[in-house]
Amino acid sequence: MTHSASPITNATQRPDSNVPLVPQGYKVVFAMVTTLFFLWAIPNNLNDVLIRQFMKSFVITRFQAGLVQSAFYLGYFVLAMPAALVMRRLGYKSGFVIGLFLFSLGSVLFWPAAEVGRYSFFLVALFIIASGLSFLETASNPFIAQLGDPRTAARRLNLAQAFNPLGSITGVLIGTIFIFSGVELKPDQVAALQARHGYQAYLHSETLRVIAPYLVLAAATLTMMVLIASVRFPASLAAEEDRGPGSHRAPDLLRRPHFVMAVVAQFAYVGAQVGTWSYLIPYIQAYTGEPEKSAGYFLTGSLVLFGVGRFFSAWLMRFVQPSQLMAIYAVINTLLAAIGVLFPGWTGMIALLLTSFFMSLMFPTIFAQGIRGLGETAKLGGSLIVMAIIGGAVLTPMMGLLSIHFGGLAVAYLVPALAYVLIAFYSFADMRLGKSDPSALIAREA
Repeated sequence: MTHSASPITNATQRPDSNVPLVPQGYKVVFAMVTTLFFLWAIPNNLNDVLIRQFMKSFVITRFQAGLVQSAFYLGYFVLAMPAALVMRRLGYKSGFVIGLFLFSLGSVLFWPAAEVGRYSFFLVALFIIASGLSFLETASNPFIAQLGDPRTAARRLNLAQAFNPLGSITGVLIGTIFIFSGVELKPDQVAALQARHGYQAYLHSETLRVIAPYLVLAAATLTMMVLIASVRFPASLAAEEDRGPGSHRAPDLLRRPHFVMAVVAQFAYVGAQVGTWSYLIPYIQAYTGEPEKSAGYFLTGSLVLFGVGRFFSAWLMRFVQPSQLMAIYAVINTLLAAIGVLFPGWTGMIALLLTSFFMSLMFPTIFAQGIRGLGETAKLGGSLIVMAIIGGAVLTPMMGLLSIHFGGLAVAYLVPALAYVLIAFYSFADMRLGKSDPSALIAREA
């Protein structure tokens, strides 16, 4: 990459490491909202455990279990735009409170769903949880991105998002320890239980194991809602946003190439991430023979790598342009996912585990780059990028169908591999736009 005297090129190529990440007076609010990144990651990654648990307790296929993610991310898709409209009228704080309420409501509904033992009831509860998370993500990402100097938006968002994998790790650990019973019946054991008319009781007992974790999650969410409601949010943020140079009309968003490409890239990324983690436990069990609890701990290790990647990437962005770093990571992940397809077993498992490190920066970086220069349409633009999370609902069951059609999970990982190719293309394109699009300057100049 060549250097130039052009202010746009210089601003794009030399991230400013001397600008304060969070302005004085905003640090308490930054910490509060950053806590939400941790909190909403827990149900996101409990889904990875639920898929395996529901395959066992409801005796359903991988495709049917993948509907867990479809119901979940459909909630994101449906509520993202209403969330943006509510916050446009009532502000970020209202979005946080409404989101936490819906989050807690859906978590409580796991209790009657388990007692009744209906899979469809769980899907409704997951939709409600995700509806709340849609409010939280639609509010939190642009709030953090705009809470300070535009040049540090990607770094600030990556730092806040770095606490997201800590919640992911917590979610998988909770599921592995408290939801997985470790009891995996062989066909002869199932037949023996059926002969004694005890099989349905066993399945129901497995279903009931989800109640306690979700009730605790509901209590934590309600507590956070009370805390958020009692904290004063900076009134100046909305005023700063209104002074931004962004368009006054929503259709103008579609005339911004960097924004449109960000929506597509986010669709691909979330599909790749959700699909990779959703089927990692079944992949490990199928190709290494490890039991469900051991597979759950391997998934936990992968999420640890995800967290390390977030913190490391947030630091590295002080010296490397975000889109350039993401391009490198996307190419690496394409190769790692291909290894998972071609070498199923321990080699493929290790490669898929490593993808978590390199996918870590993608969501916050795509988001921050996508809303740069949008000014007063940032809430709307952010909601559209959050709607792109529907990729998790589309690509995950697609992977399930591929695994059924080809008789194995390995080939299903072609889906995330192709998604990373698309993200690499977006990253290189965004680097070029950063040199020619005036809105890129807004994101990096004081």
